[in-house]
Amino acid sequence: MESSTVYFSDRFFSAGLTDIFDEHNNKVGELDLLSMFSAGIHVLDERGRVTCSGKFRFFSNAWIVQNGNGDEIGVLKAKLAFFKKHYAYSGRYGELRIEAPAFSRSYTVTSARGELVAEFAKTDGLFSPGAFALTNYSPIPVNELILVVMGVHAIQKRHNQSAAT
Repeated sequence: MESSTVYFSDRFFSAGLTDIFDEHNNKVGELDLLSMFSAGIHVLDERGRVTCSGKFRFFSNAWIVQNGNGDEIGVLKAKLAFFKKHYAYSGRYGELRIEAPAFSRSYTVTSARGELVAEFAKTDGLFSPGAFALTNYSPIPVNELILVVMGVHAIQKRHNQSAAT
């Protein structure tokens, strides 16, 4: 299967629109980071239409992914793991495992059968907002995988904020 790579980023105050680019630096969509007080995100296509959304469940650390109609299509949760970062995304393509070594900024996404689905890496600096490169090797829509990546990022930001208090 042919791979495709996209680049996108968070904003420092987590609000507003940011562009999504392909490997040829063509704009292929936008992320609408709804508010710095909520972790909701819309992925917009080239025409500005919502293709899918992600947000935390009410009083939960579960990140839900919805299609453009608002129907839930998947749930991302952090998993307990020692010496690595581990997440599980359950959706219409089965369960996906998202893993990275403890201090790494590069993640692999694999299916329950161990097949490589995608890879992503945080490419920004230490004190700048999250910027990511995502390579998709699967038939899963890239917009859905973007929300999985942003969900991992949102869970990590929540965890870091709670650890700081």
